[in-house]
Amino acid sequence: MSKKNEIIELEDVVIRFSGDSGDGMQLTGTLFSDTSALFGNDISTFPDYPAEIRAPLGTVGGVSGFQVHFGSNRVFTPGDYADVLVAMNPAALKANAKWLKPGATLIVDSDSFIEKWIKKAGYEEDPIREEKLDDFNVIQAPISTLTKNALKDLGLDQKSVLRSKNMFALGMVYWLFQRPLNFTQEFFEAKFKKRPVIIEANSIVLKAGYHFAETIEAMKPAYIVSPAQIQKGTYRNINGNQATAWGFLAAAEKSGLNLFIGSYPITPATNILEELAARKDMGVKSFQAEDEIAGICTTIGASYAGLLGVTSTSGPGLALKSEALGLAVMTELPLVVVDVQRGGPSTGLPTKTEQSDLMQALYGRNGESPVVVIAASTPANCFDYAFEAARIAVERMTPVVLLTDGFIANGSQPWRIPSMKDYPAITPRIVKEGTKDYLPYARDVKTLVRSWAIPGTKGLEHRIGGLEKDELTGNVSYVPENHHKMTEIREEKVERVVDMVPDLEVLGDQEGDLLVVGWGGTFGHLKTAVQEMYAAGEKVGLAHFNYIKPLPANVKDVFSKFKKIIVCELNMGQFANYLRMRHQEFQYEQFNKVQGLPFTTLELKEKFTTLLDK
Repeated sequence: MSKKNEIIELEDVVIRFSGDSGDGMQLTGTLFSDTSALFGNDISTFPDYPAEIRAPLGTVGGVSGFQVHFGSNRVFTPGDYADVLVAMNPAALKANAKWLKPGATLIVDSDSFIEKWIKKAGYEEDPIREEKLDDFNVIQAPISTLTKNALKDLGLDQKSVLRSKNMFALGMVYWLFQRPLNFTQEFFEAKFKKRPVIIEANSIVLKAGYHFAETIEAMKPAYIVSPAQIQKGTYRNINGNQATAWGFLAAAEKSGLNLFIGSYPITPATNILEELAARKDMGVKSFQAEDEIAGICTTIGASYAGLLGVTSTSGPGLALKSEALGLAVMTELPLVVVDVQRGGPSTGLPTKTEQSDLMQALYGRNGESPVVVIAASTPANCFDYAFEAARIAVERMTPVVLLTDGFIANGSQPWRIPSMKDYPAITPRIVKEGTKDYLPYARDVKTLVRSWAIPGTKGLEHRIGGLEKDELTGNVSYVPENHHKMTEIREEKVERVVDMVPDLEVLGDQEGDLLVVGWGGTFGHLKTAVQEMYAAGEKVGLAHFNYIKPLPANVKDVFSKFKKIIVCELNMGQFANYLRMRHQEFQYEQFNKVQGLPFTTLELKEKFTTLLDK
């Protein structure tokens, strides 16, 4: 077979699309991801947004990237380094050259590699030479010029024409990996159905890029990544914020309660509010509040009125919500606060991921103010943990903090659409009219949960508020012994949620030399690193936590079976310190990273190997 016609099969590929924030790289990456998912590949994505909303054109600060890892086997991370980088300008190359695998393919828009933009990106003369990429497969295509030529007869203005150049690049990558075009063309028809000229323009440019790649020798051979063998079912590509919103919809259905979300828009949590605001057809009541305090206070009011109350935020917003969250603890009302973590402190790194809100979620309120804390670990299982957060909140009459992070909130993966019959019923503890001798703070003996009386229910009038409660009537009490007892009850009530928490499971060796411990969105990278070391014969296991407070009941048993324990997290050691408080009988090594980026599999394996060699 000649090289011209050769198609090579690969198990997996990592592609990074990168350009100015106006170059449409997020859309380009999303379309490639959706096409690969529909083709049958397993995928994992990492959208990398610029930190500045309006960074100067052509600067590294304004670079927007989207990385996708797709394969014929299960994929758990968006990949460490890229096999293919699409760089729409010199700044995109500057920001991403270090993430290229040796010998990778680099596709650049040569029209943008002119002196003005080269200097603005911080290069002297030749970005390819300065990045030492001469031995890479560099494809310098005049993408802007070819886009203009393809659309010269459509009568579009210059700005509209150049908006389509990302589709030329996408067409080139589609040819390189033998992706079908029809899914993207269907997207054009749905997205721009009222603007047929835009449908035509994007379709023309997409095909032009595809055929250009087909004709140039530098893009031979082409590659194919076969569909993955995954569980049968109906799948869709989903990101963590969408999955979180839908998990709450499922919980509302299972509980028979209307869903209310009161939130203030904040990066990277805003899409949860947007997703639920669009679901009026499912009975959702949404309120875009003027600030974070109003967001949680209206949600507490909705919960008091008998709705499933949810509020979403990120770290700075969680700080503002802290007093009202304490009110929800005192009133013992069901409430879910979603914290999509980002880098801090203060405004910090709004578009970058981190895990540094754990201590704030656990202890960031005045007084002894316990709440349940759980954490999702993949974009898809945000659905399950949103559902579980709501189930715990409603059945145990307690606030729950659900932690996700920017990485899994914006990242996506194929999600097998579940059947609601596979999810448990949610039983609100609502007291019905006619209940005799009702006392609002009388408790279930086993769970210590109080009942929920909806305002306006005849005969169930009661007092509620932020002052300490009498242990039965709920009336204000300043009795010292009562305050001590109520403080103990509120803590014990949260601890007894452990009977809803599944046992901690270990992936890899069930006992051995090294136990890797993680929580939340680090799961994919930790699992991949541990799997690869386990396959190489190392006696390592992974214990990944989704339930933080309370911890699973079998933690001590799991930890005792390993010689060494290392806790890996995207902060300075918050979970490690929490484990030292809760299980001080063990020694904990730490591996911490606070760069606004997820771990790489390579750096994890290097750290684990070093620890095993000690």
